[in-house]
Amino acid sequence: MRGEFVDVGGTRLYYYAAGTRGAGDPVVFLHGFPGSSHAWRLMVPLMPEGRRLVVVDLVGCGRSDGPGTDPIGISNLAAMITGLLDDLRIERAAIVGHGLGGSVAQALAIDAPARVSALALMSCPAFDFHLRLARMARMVMPAARMLGPSLLASFVHGSAVRGYVDRTAGRRSLDVSLRAYPAHLGTRAIVAHLAALRDPELAAYGERLGTLRVPTLILWGADDPFLAVSAGERLRDAIPGATLDVIPDARHFIAEEAPEHCARAVTALLAR
Repeated sequence: MRGEFVDVGGTRLYYYAAGTRGAGDPVVFLHGFPGSSHAWRLMVPLMPEGRRLVVVDLVGCGRSDGPGTDPIGISNLAAMITGLLDDLRIERAAIVGHGLGGSVAQALAIDAPARVSALALMSCPAFDFHLRLARMARMVMPAARMLGPSLLASFVHGSAVRGYVDRTAGRRSLDVSLRAYPAHLGTRAIVAHLAALRDPELAAYGERLGTLRVPTLILWGADDPFLAVSAGERLRDAIPGATLDVIPDARHFIAEEAPEHCARAVTALLAR
C-alpha cells in the first residue's frame, strides 16, 4: 500500500493504492462527508486479489487540498476524479461511492460513461434526497467564520455519529476524519461540503440516471437515520438493471459497520 499526491488542475488530491493488477479494471473508492480515505480501511483489505484499488481523499477532505474560491459542486468533484484517472492512466474503472462520494459517482458515470465499468452506490444522496446533515449548512453558514474549524467540526461530529450503530467506534472514526479541518483545511472546507450535500445539480443528474448502461449495485443500511431506504429503492428503479442490497441492523456508514457484507456485494458486482 502506498499513498501519494496528484496535481489535478492545480489542486493536490491524495490517494493511496492497494491490491494487485491483472484480473480486471481498477476499483476507485470515493468516501462521503464527513469522511476521508480512512472510511474504507476495513473494506479494502477484503476485496479480491487481482484488482488495482485506488482510495481517494476528495478535495477538502483528509490530506487533499482545501477548496479554492469556487463552490464545491457535484460535477466539479466528478471532473476532478476524471482528471485523477487521466493522471493515473486509468481508462476505465469500477467506481464505489458512499454518501457524497456516491453522488459524485453518479455524475462521473453520466458525464463520462466510457470511463466507468461498474457502479456501486452506497447510502448516497440522489434526486431530491439530501443528507439531513446538510441542514447544518443553513444554520451555521452565517456564523461559520466566528465559530472556527474546531467548533464547527465538533458540531458535524455530534450530528454524524448518529450514522453508526456503535457510537464509540463511530466517534473514533470521525475523530480521525475530522481532525484535518482544524489542522489544515479550515472552516471553508466544512461549509463547502455541507453546501455540496444540497447541490441542485443532483436533481438534474437524477433525471439522467435512466441513460446509464453499466452494472450497478445499490447498497443501503436498513436503519440509516439520514437517508431512508426509499431513496435507495428510487435509485434502483431509475437505473436499468440495478440491484438493491439492504443491510440489516446497519445505519449510514455501512463500509465501516458491515465491511464483509459490502466487500462481498461489490465483489459480486465486479463479476457481472
